[in-house]
Amino acid sequence: MKAHTRETQASMTPEKALLFLKEGNERFQKNLKANRNLLEQVNDTSEGQFPFATILSCIDSRVSAELVFDQGLGDIFSIRIAGNFVNQDILGSMEFACKLAGSKIIVVLGHTSCGAVKGACDHAEMGNLTAMLAKITPAVDAVTEPKAEELRNSTNTEFVDNVARKNVQLTIQRILKESPILFEMQQNKEIRIIGAMYDVQNGEVSFFDQD
Repeated sequence: MKAHTRETQASMTPEKALLFLKEGNERFQKNLKANRNLLEQVNDTSEGQFPFATILSCIDSRVSAELVFDQGLGDIFSIRIAGNFVNQDILGSMEFACKLAGSKIIVVLGHTSCGAVKGACDHAEMGNLTAMLAKITPAVDAVTEPKAEELRNSTNTEFVDNVARKNVQLTIQRILKESPILFEMQQNKEIRIIGAMYDVQNGEVSFFDQD
C-alpha cells in the first residue's frame, strides 16, 4: 500500500475517510496488516505529507492510532495527550491539519481503563498532574450515576468507562465551540468530527452514532 498523495487526499471525503479507519481497525483486530513498505513510504513522503485523518488520542501505550487503525507513514496526524482532551495548542494543531494540510476527519479517541480518567475519578493530586486531571473533571461530574460516592472512583470500571465516553463527547463540544474554523468546516461538510472508544481488551474501536 502506497502513502497518500495530494491526489488521493483530494479525492477523499469525510465518509470515505471514516470507512478507511473502520477497515483498518478490522484488519488490526484480525491481525491482517495491509502490505506496506515503510521505507518506501519514507521516500514517498520525504517532500510532503497528505494525511487523510487527524486522531486525538490518549498517551496510553496500548492505544497507538497508527497501529489500531493499521495506517502507515503519512496517513494520519496523531495528537496524543493523557485523557485526550483539547487545549488551545491542540485546537491550533487540528486547524492546521484540516484547514491547511487537507485532513478530512477528526476522531476523538477515548479508551477503556483510561489511567487519566481513573485519576480524575479519584481526584488525584500530584504536581502538574493536578491541573491536567482538572480538564477531565467536567466529564466526571457529568456522569450522574451511580450517586453513591463510594462507587464513583477508579475501582468501578463501568463508571470509569462511562466517564471516558463522556469526556470524548465533551471534547468534541469544546472543539466545535472554541474553533470557529473547524465548526465551519464541519458545517460545510468539508470534514467530519466524530468520537470513538477503543477497547483495550479486544482491540475494537467503536465509533459513536452521533457526531
